[in-house]
Amino acid sequence: MPRLILLSLLKFYQRYISPYKIRSCRFYPSCSEYAVWQFRKRNILIAFFATFFRILRCNPYNSGGFDYPLIKKNSFKLSPYKPSMKIEFFYVPYKQNEFYIVKNIFKGRQ
Repeated sequence: MPRLILLSLLKFYQRYISPYKIRSCRFYPSCSEYAVWQFRKRNILIAFFATFFRILRCNPYNSGGFDYPLIKKNSFKLSPYKPSMKIEFFYVPYKQNEFYIVKNIFKGRQ
């Protein structure tokens, strides 16, 4: 339940507040999108601290760049691709049981 409330607040921010602000995030994905991914895939407390430290790094003295969320998974199972499936995230191996999470941004056939 708290996870749904936090995700709803983040989506509210992205939809109604963020469009009226100057784009100042130095990272991709944006800090709010990073927070959404963290809260979807990690423990709430860990996601909160990861998001908090990400926002602290997002300042004029940091060059920014790509900063995908790092998640841990104990098992990783590949499933067969079906055209009807909508891929939402990719897991890119980082270390033993640790993966970068990358969101699919393609729409339709390329």
